[in-house]
Amino acid sequence: MSDERKNAPAGGEKRMNSEKKTAFGGKTGANSAGKPAFGGNGRANSGFHGKTGDKKPAFGGASGEKRPFRGDKPAFGGEKSANPAEKRPFRGPRVEANGEKGAFRTAKPGFGGNRPANPDRRRSFGGDQRPEKRRPEQQEGLATRRMALEVIREVTENGAYINQVLDDKLRDCGLSAVDRRLVARLAYDTIENQMKLDWALNQIMAKPDTDIKLRNVLRLGACQILLEDRIPDSAATNTSVVLCKEIGMEGLAGVCNGILRNLIRQKDELTWPDPETEPVKAKSIRYSVPEWLVERLTADWGDESDEIMGYHEQETSVTLRPNMTRHTDASFEALLNKKVWEHEKGDVSFAWKVRNMVDIGRDAGFVGGDYSIQSESSMMACLAVSPKRGATVLDCCAAPGGKSCLLAEMMGGSGRVQAWEIHAHRTDLIAAQAKRLSLDNVRPMTRDASIHRDDCVQAMDAVLLDAPCSGLGVMAGKPDVKYRVSEESVAELTALQEKILETVSAYVKKGGVLVYSTCSVLKDENENQVKKFLQKHPEFEVDALPETIPEKFRCHADVGLQLLPHRDHVEGFYICRMRRKRV
Repeated sequence: MSDERKNAPAGGEKRMNSEKKTAFGGKTGANSAGKPAFGGNGRANSGFHGKTGDKKPAFGGASGEKRPFRGDKPAFGGEKSANPAEKRPFRGPRVEANGEKGAFRTAKPGFGGNRPANPDRRRSFGGDQRPEKRRPEQQEGLATRRMALEVIREVTENGAYINQVLDDKLRDCGLSAVDRRLVARLAYDTIENQMKLDWALNQIMAKPDTDIKLRNVLRLGACQILLEDRIPDSAATNTSVVLCKEIGMEGLAGVCNGILRNLIRQKDELTWPDPETEPVKAKSIRYSVPEWLVERLTADWGDESDEIMGYHEQETSVTLRPNMTRHTDASFEALLNKKVWEHEKGDVSFAWKVRNMVDIGRDAGFVGGDYSIQSESSMMACLAVSPKRGATVLDCCAAPGGKSCLLAEMMGGSGRVQAWEIHAHRTDLIAAQAKRLSLDNVRPMTRDASIHRDDCVQAMDAVLLDAPCSGLGVMAGKPDVKYRVSEESVAELTALQEKILETVSAYVKKGGVLVYSTCSVLKDENENQVKKFLQKHPEFEVDALPETIPEKFRCHADVGLQLLPHRDHVEGFYICRMRRKRV
């Protein structure tokens, strides 16, 4: 990464005054008219020039002696003097193209000969050249900052999801692997620490209530200044100023420059909320988590809430699983061995963690259905169902279809998986997954799982409800989640979860399995929801998780299994397996 080369000038930094130095013997500026050219007359004033040329002496002549008269100057295009001694020193053929200046001159005129009248013209090939000032679009590191800013703006200004925007931006961006990683890190770190960065900037800014576009440029610059040890402060500032101009805020570029330079000078003097007198505020700013969520997580998890809020996903791998209708674990490992990717076994028996993959979504093995991308937490929700061959399984709220397809594969292509989704365009995602994996036993359906259907009552061997939730279990890898959720939205979600759970539980046969899961760490969405359901439905009971879920996770199960990112190093997930009693 260019910014990490400590001895190289950071992108956008001012260069030394050597840029202004002309080639040896050329003019030095408007006030140098009185200075003779190299080998010229040393008189105080040589500014007068007649037809015979300047007042330089002829080669070998006495100082002040005029050159021999060479006759009248020929008309434009006429013949020049035939006497080669009278010709000016050869300066090479002049090549004209579309009005451009001549492309070639010799490196240096003859001793005492005429020099170019314009010192600002480019020097000859092989001679001294003026250093060119780097244009903004050529500034080192600017392309990575530009793309990171585009991601940040999409998330904060347009409500896009950071993982989806990054996937789209990086797919065909033309950046190196190192630069793509820098883009992702800057975008994630800026969003992850948004509240902390704003707190710092507000102490520097005279008017904190500024335009969101300028605010995002400042956040990106502040992220590099305060959180990135390997990026020079000057590079962070200079690229931010250029970006400010690029997004149509030329008039505020100076403001941006001043704020970031003041931040550099004052970063060791910034003040932060006191943990003793303002514990909630202090945690909120430290972890960039809204205060209401700090209080909710603290109530649920006590001191462990600090680890939940402070955990940052360090894992750079992607988790894959083979198509179980095509591959055994051994054959899939053989397939991976043919790739250039680093890979290792995951905790779930058929999971593989892969690194150094490039655009895995276009890999022939993925497109052809040899494997799928799926988190281990999501896999364990399917393992909790543990469907038997030939079973009829309902997957509620099933898009984009990863769990539906895994359930179908676990049954060896037998039985049937009804995959319900309320939105038709998301039902299409399920169908596309099943088609890619060549699974004929997945039935995508556009249905609202909260609406009761008489034809489904006690018709299912197993029901998986991966309920709509806050998504706070994945905020370590998707930091924008914590800014989208509010107390009101959590209340609405818990009510919806309760309604859907109540509805789909009626579809489970006697002796059948009901699995409730979320990707949340809030107890009101998880174990409290299940406890409330079991109180109303004594015909259901909590059932032990199957041994296919590794013991290192099962040991934490109580009323369901709560997976925590900082402890288990997987996505935060809740999984509870229940069974309808036979009597």
